[in-house]
Amino acid sequence: MNRLLRTFNNITGWLVYLTILLALATLLPKTVLTPGSRHFILLIGAVGMWRYSIGIIHYLRGVFFLHLLFPRHRRRALALGDAAAPSRVYLLVTSFRIDAGTTGLVYGSVIDEAVACGYPAVVVASIVELADEMLIRALWRRKAPPSRVRLVVVRIPGTGKRDGLAYGFRAISRDLPDEDAVVAVVDGDTVLDPGVVQRTVPFFRLFPSVGALTTNEFCEVRGSYLMAQWHRLRFAQRQIAMCSMALSWRVLTMTGRMSLFRAVVVTDPGFIDDVENDALDHWRLGHFRFLTGDDKSSWFSLMRLGWDTYYVPDASVTTVEHPPDPGFVPASRQLMFRWYGNSLRQNSRALKLGVQRLGLFASYVLLDQRISMWTSLLAPIIAVIASVRYSILYFLIYLLWIGSTRLLLVLLLIASGHRVGPAFPVLLYYNQIFGSLMKIYVFFRLDRQSWTRQKTRLATGNTGFRPWFNRWSSRALTFAASSVFLFLLLNLV
Repeated sequence: MNRLLRTFNNITGWLVYLTILLALATLLPKTVLTPGSRHFILLIGAVGMWRYSIGIIHYLRGVFFLHLLFPRHRRRALALGDAAAPSRVYLLVTSFRIDAGTTGLVYGSVIDEAVACGYPAVVVASIVELADEMLIRALWRRKAPPSRVRLVVVRIPGTGKRDGLAYGFRAISRDLPDEDAVVAVVDGDTVLDPGVVQRTVPFFRLFPSVGALTTNEFCEVRGSYLMAQWHRLRFAQRQIAMCSMALSWRVLTMTGRMSLFRAVVVTDPGFIDDVENDALDHWRLGHFRFLTGDDKSSWFSLMRLGWDTYYVPDASVTTVEHPPDPGFVPASRQLMFRWYGNSLRQNSRALKLGVQRLGLFASYVLLDQRISMWTSLLAPIIAVIASVRYSILYFLIYLLWIGSTRLLLVLLLIASGHRVGPAFPVLLYYNQIFGSLMKIYVFFRLDRQSWTRQKTRLATGNTGFRPWFNRWSSRALTFAASSVFLFLLLNLV
């Protein structure tokens, strides 16, 4: 019954979207769709055409890897047979302030996977609260895993995920794993899908240069319909982007939700220090530690240590998403603030590794992250200026262009293997506009960080010259950069 209702709602949503698009097209004069006319829709779309170039390249690379190259890699991995088996699998799970129901689902799936994979396994629970330990031990007794599967509980102070990971890595180091062991790092809200370990570990044997890899993600959202669709859109886009970067052996983030590392990587003191104590020396904001973004720190450390990274699109996990706010806009704003801050804090120093280490395409993608926050706003601002100066027709043309192109982009996401929904085109545009504004805001405030679930913040203080200077210089630079951007566009149109 629920499936029928969901199908009916999806069909209704698509019909409503197409009806609005057709109605908008009928409001415009026929010359809009006539090549050669001064109102031809592609004229206004030409402003943003080069922005689509990186997306088209990403898409073609991603589809090639997903549907042509990776199947060959999978066949080669399967051909290894027992030779691909690791000496031991460690499954490190970090949990802090996650509800008991989700914790039970996560650890239940981890224990089941440790048993089902058939390898010697150690489940390492890096936790803060006694209640979590009691729940985990109760699950362990009920599932009664065989003797080849062990449980290690690491209790830490509630000082953040980075410390939780570092304590867990050191616990693994004390077990003295050999070079054939692998470590799965699992977030406390991530449920492992059956077979994920067996589908991923052979690639470490197949590709000796790969130090870590990550997997496909699906989600179960404990929130509104719009928030659920927003997360699903993100994961569909993520599948294509990850496949594209895997083609260059440069997956740009080792997501904390579920990534696998060689044990020699996570037991490296330099890697542990990078994850635990990562910090940035900024020319204006001074020296500050990273509170969030452990997935970016681990990726940067892998690049610095000379390892490649990889993506396995046919192995998946399911994340249980708890929006930080019941409202869609406040929740998405908080999440964007954290995600974009993590990316931008790592961006500049990652580029300093050079093209020789990163490769040409990865370097271009990192550079594009710095300028896309501005270029994504070009077309909408120009459309508004033209509609005010000349005719509202220009804004209607822009709306038709956006509605048509976002529909096409969403349909292309079908190739990702993720389901697409009728809200995707609108949410795609929302991410472009609101996401760009958030990136600009964060770019000038890299020292401001906070977790969305733990509600912990970086302690920077509110008194003294440094906090005062950081706060007001951030506001001044944001105002100055935005003013220059708008001035240039006003004189361009």
